[in-house]
Amino acid sequence: MKKITFFLFLFASIIANAQTFTLKGKVVDENNEPLPGATILVKENKLGTSTDFDGVFNVKLPKGNYTIQVSFIGYKRISKEISLTKNDEITFSLVSEDNVLDEVLVSAVRVNADAPVTHSNLTKEEIEKRNLGQDIPILMNYLPNVVSSSDAGAGIGYTYIRVRGSDASRVNVTVNGIPYNDAESQGTFWVNMGDFASSTQSLQLQRGVGTSTNGSGAFGASLNILTDAISEEANGEISNSFGSFGTRKHTVKFSTGKVNEHFEFAGRLSNIYSDGYVDRAFTDLKSYFLQGSYTDENTLIKALVFGGKEHTYQAWFGLTPAELAADRRQNPYTYDNESDNYQQDHYQLHWNEKINNNWSTNIGLNYTRGKGYFEQFKGSRDAADYNNLIVDGSDVIVDRWLDNHFYVANFNADYKGDNFDIISGVSYSNYKNDHYGEVIWGSDLAANTNIRDRYYESNSKKTDFSIFSKATFNVSEKMKAYVDLQYRTVNYKTAGLTSDRDPINVDKEYNFFNPKLGFTYKINDENSLYASYARANREPNRNDFEGGNSKHESLDDYEFGWRLKNDNVKLNTNVYYMNYQNQLILTGAIDPNTGEPLRASSGNSYRLGLEIDADIKITDQLSMRPNIAISKNINKDFNAKIDGVLQNLGDTPITFSPDIVFGNALVYQPTDNFQIAFLSKFVDKQFMSNFDSKVSTLDILEDFFTSDLNVVYEIETEKIFKSIVLTGMVNNIFNKEYVDRGYYYTYDDTWSVANQTTTIDGAGYYPQATRNFLVGVTLKF
Repeated sequence: MKKITFFLFLFASIIANAQTFTLKGKVVDENNEPLPGATILVKENKLGTSTDFDGVFNVKLPKGNYTIQVSFIGYKRISKEISLTKNDEITFSLVSEDNVLDEVLVSAVRVNADAPVTHSNLTKEEIEKRNLGQDIPILMNYLPNVVSSSDAGAGIGYTYIRVRGSDASRVNVTVNGIPYNDAESQGTFWVNMGDFASSTQSLQLQRGVGTSTNGSGAFGASLNILTDAISEEANGEISNSFGSFGTRKHTVKFSTGKVNEHFEFAGRLSNIYSDGYVDRAFTDLKSYFLQGSYTDENTLIKALVFGGKEHTYQAWFGLTPAELAADRRQNPYTYDNESDNYQQDHYQLHWNEKINNNWSTNIGLNYTRGKGYFEQFKGSRDAADYNNLIVDGSDVIVDRWLDNHFYVANFNADYKGDNFDIISGVSYSNYKNDHYGEVIWGSDLAANTNIRDRYYESNSKKTDFSIFSKATFNVSEKMKAYVDLQYRTVNYKTAGLTSDRDPINVDKEYNFFNPKLGFTYKINDENSLYASYARANREPNRNDFEGGNSKHESLDDYEFGWRLKNDNVKLNTNVYYMNYQNQLILTGAIDPNTGEPLRASSGNSYRLGLEIDADIKITDQLSMRPNIAISKNINKDFNAKIDGVLQNLGDTPITFSPDIVFGNALVYQPTDNFQIAFLSKFVDKQFMSNFDSKVSTLDILEDFFTSDLNVVYEIETEKIFKSIVLTGMVNNIFNKEYVDRGYYYTYDDTWSVANQTTTIDGAGYYPQATRNFLVGVTLKF
């Protein structure tokens, strides 16, 4: 009888211990508002999930002791130890993190996980895994509907990003809410911010028009970057990486941690160098980042100084088809200093104040100083092209200068009620730029010419004022509404001569009203739907004015999406329709003097697409993160001159807009400190003109499929270092020879005999690197 009782007791114990219980939890902020999209991690078995629309999550676990870790962008990560012996409930209350520019600034430029805006996030941890010297556009390459490229082919130096087929001049970039796009060209030049990924806390890419943001309007996407967080404890890092094409990166970081519970000082120094995949297309980037901060219970004040100096050899003119076939790594330029030289320094001050449980405010001030030149050799030139400073037929070397100042002032206020959140703000910026060119050498200078005499000059000024108010409120228990209204006024003036010595005289003012409206509907704990409409207007850039185009462009963006979240799958699906009026599309050609892409009005055009991205847990150690974008990008009734005759080509594809973009990350993580990721990217064929190959097939870029392998291993140590992180990256592991970007040009030529006009065409291509590697070691103190 005792034996039977013993075995019954043992059997009952086994059953009890094998039993599975449900842990239900809720994640809220300091005001007891739910935080949808918060990340939940059970550390013992690496089981992960996220909170739903109401900040609620559920996990099923066997009986036992667990550590539950909860994190959410803008809030301090917390962990709790629990002993699970029955179905249980727990609440996590997260507090705003001093460590980031607090929630009023985050809310002013970003959206929450449940907002009716199509977006993706990258955290510092995700960026660090591949941060071996390549620029931010390359690190973003595997986000949905993103295509990145570089002039030198290795992802360092002049790098570019396109989102939904829209180039970088149409992607609005802010750093801590401060506009970063160049005010005149509207482009983003990452070469001036070497190793900025090492000072990035997180970034959010909003595709389409997105939410109201400061600076020029978003016509393809907006990218919002937050810089390094404040560290509670003193720490340091020494990071070194090396790789193919003479690539090397050296970074030193430090933080004093909180001193006297209020003050912190931190900084970074970096140097990145690469010879480039293309011959002599070297890049030498020196950069720094310094921040001082003060925090108390209700105040965060941050002063930041960051910038960089770059020296980059010319690779922006690409290769002709014949040059590409002969030697895809060649560089046709032979002058030793055919290079770009530029320094840019940013000074920011941010004051964030929590007035009470309802009100908080943010003031942001910025001054950016930029100055530099491009040096170029020109053979056998006409004197008139250089203000008669040379004799006809002389060789000449010139420096073309930009000398600019950029001032920004932002103010935001956030009011949170029981069922609504209203954020309002104003932004003002003032940009001044001097354009001029100097003759620094000539084989036969004209009489009375001095070295560094100017052969062209113009001065520019641009002011930008915007005011916005956006509100999120609960319509019902299951529906949230979002309203965003922005008024923006822009004035641009410039006078003088362009680098081609053509006169330019502009004094234009634009006034824009940009409304946005959206709804999110919670179907159940796992599923939600969203729909939105956004209107955007955008002024021309300097190149457009030079080409005689002063009309603004407009966009109506319609988005409809479905989000699914459970313990094993996170799925985002959305359909978009972007209807443009007077879209200034890339013609495919570039400015032969500067490499800037040229644009022209397409009349009416549209982009219609489906985007799907997912995070699928296959096992506790293996996950898959695929994304795909399928789209049609069409100019309606496009007119172009071919063989001297204006023709209606009907509906034609928009330049550089592939129909399919696919990416995937297969991630294996057997332990917390070891990860292997196999990354793949497919980009469908693209057209480099808007002619639909009616003139020549030279305008087609073939599709390509590439794969990368990323390995990260962290060794925890007990002496000297906190840990040693070993990182390896093999790019283009299957050694694919491909071209991901180029340009196409045409001009009409009259035959001397028949007196007939024919269209002459040509193309240039930017070959990207074949198989190459990067390895790095980071010592953490």
